[in-house]
Amino acid sequence: MKVQLFIPCFIDQLYPQTAFNMLKVLQKAGCTVEYNSNQTCCGQPAFNAGFWDDAKEVCTKFLKDFDGADYVVAPSASCTGFVRNYYPKLFDNSSYHNDVKALRDRTFEFSEFLVNVLKIDNLGAKLDLKATYHDSCAGLRECKIKEEPRKLLGNVKGLELVEMKDVETCCGFGGTFAVKFEPISIGMADQKVSNARESGAQCIISTDHSCLMHLDGYIRHKGLPMQTMHIADVLASGW
Repeated sequence: MKVQLFIPCFIDQLYPQTAFNMLKVLQKAGCTVEYNSNQTCCGQPAFNAGFWDDAKEVCTKFLKDFDGADYVVAPSASCTGFVRNYYPKLFDNSSYHNDVKALRDRTFEFSEFLVNVLKIDNLGAKLDLKATYHDSCAGLRECKIKEEPRKLLGNVKGLELVEMKDVETCCGFGGTFAVKFEPISIGMADQKVSNARESGAQCIISTDHSCLMHLDGYIRHKGLPMQTMHIADVLASGW
């Protein structure tokens, strides 16, 4: 099975090891993995900021960069959800309509691709850690991902997974929301981290590094004894 990796901007710049770990896991799962080095952004930041014409230019490039790929897999439910749910609106009644429809059907977030497409929920990972899982808004509401990450994490040897209170509540990042409404954003991060700590977890795991980046910043600023990990980094552990 041929898979094209889409690596979001912030992972490319800030968390490249997560991209390499996703590659490692997909290859172990038997995939032939390709990476188009011409790829850039999915267009979500410009779209969310209201610059739809600029976003459309970026999205058009994305369509061309991933034309013909069997599957497009990303370590981000946020970017995946944007391609699935907002590309059809941007390109409605345009010459790209069919291309967008095809791309939507073959674009997947990493954990849902493993579980729902490859039918794999055990990668042989090992990690001695007590952790809790954070449902990102994009994963939960835009990609409808809930059980897939938990199935994968439930099969990681040595990992004790506990649920935190109000697990489906937003972490407060929301892209530019964290910049425009900083006090509210910080308050939401405080609530999320407090709930995670009350569960007894040492680590917060998620499908989205955007959420984790926000939470990790709060954790480090407060000097709290907690860490964050992307699910790809967890699944690449111990082998």
